[in-house]
Amino acid sequence: MAHDSFGFEIQARVDDGPRAGGHLGRAGVIRTPHGLIKTPAFIPVGTKATVKSLLPETVEDLGAQAILANAYHLYLQPGPEIIDEAGGLGKFMNWQGPTFTDSGGFQVLSLGVGFKKVIAMDSDLWQADDVIADKKERLAHVDDDGVTFKSHLDGSMHRFTPEVSMQVQHQIGADIIFAFDECTTLHNTKRYQEKALERTRLWAIRCLDEHQRLTSERLASPYQALYGVIQGAQYEELRRKASKDLAEMTSTGISFDGFGIGGALDKSRLATILRWVNEELPEDKPRHLLGIGEPTDLFAAIEEGADTFDCVAPSREARTSAVYSRTGRFNVSNGPYRKDFSPIDKDCSCYTCKNHSRAYLNHLFRGKEILASTLATIHNVHFIVTLVEEIRKSIIDGTFIQLKEEFLRNYKSKSTS
Repeated sequence: MAHDSFGFEIQARVDDGPRAGGHLGRAGVIRTPHGLIKTPAFIPVGTKATVKSLLPETVEDLGAQAILANAYHLYLQPGPEIIDEAGGLGKFMNWQGPTFTDSGGFQVLSLGVGFKKVIAMDSDLWQADDVIADKKERLAHVDDDGVTFKSHLDGSMHRFTPEVSMQVQHQIGADIIFAFDECTTLHNTKRYQEKALERTRLWAIRCLDEHQRLTSERLASPYQALYGVIQGAQYEELRRKASKDLAEMTSTGISFDGFGIGGALDKSRLATILRWVNEELPEDKPRHLLGIGEPTDLFAAIEEGADTFDCVAPSREARTSAVYSRTGRFNVSNGPYRKDFSPIDKDCSCYTCKNHSRAYLNHLFRGKEILASTLATIHNVHFIVTLVEEIRKSIIDGTFIQLKEEFLRNYKSKSTS
């Protein structure tokens, strides 16, 4: 298998480098067949081969280096065969840069137990082996071989196994793909977490085998890097075990090209969990943190060794009128902004802030105009992408800690600025 088109190089580190009692953060470059990703980097989510309300060219203009699409959703619609026939995800959506797809494993959680997108939960509330949200139908059933699930679109039945996930992702054709895993909730008991972790480990071996077979069959296609996914919830011994298992795993002569850090996370312990994982993972392979992208989380994630991360929060929150500024997040549709003719953030250089006021966005949201979502999403994606670029520069020039302290001192999760 040719790996010449994929690689990772570390260029700078936070403070004095790894494993010396300090931080694990680093700045580097991931090389893919469709270009470089300068890390750390935020990867906007284009679930169905589109970042909602934005043109692909707009996403590129905002500074995004790559996008992440959802294998489960694209499997159901339009189908991986159509995307393959179109020439792969990038050509299908006219995105020129690198692409990621997740494995569909998260849908085991969201469909199976009805918690939808919520992966940050309070683990102290209750725990059970068979978890389902109130008034929700269980749409997915997990067994040792895979997952049987009902389509949320038309009720038809489908089945994902590690092999099917690899086949779907190879057809979609993203540069970076993820092994199929069982994503548990924090409400599952430790006994179930242990069972799911072993299941995910065995699935990872099968993913490597199928990935190797498909890569050999599709030699005319660009090389796709396969990341293993680390689970283990809030348990140190499980997170470390999963990290060691996948870091050392080889099958059919190949190993993982990088690693995804997944699962439900108690966000108050995000930095601690990342340290457990990244102390065990190899230094020379990239690490992707799945589903994290709030401004305050970025510093913790990067400081403890995450290289890339994706999250729907910036675009989803934008569609509800929640926008970011250096002093915090606020809802621009609220009453105080009806006559506020200042930009969302006076220091922001995005199209929205250069051309439109809070009052105008307030009007658009109150009038339920489509343009409201577009302008707010432009700002939020630009804000997060630019912040991560600033963090990257601070790692290189040795000012990360100062930037972190200054930003967190001024930023509040909700603000009336």
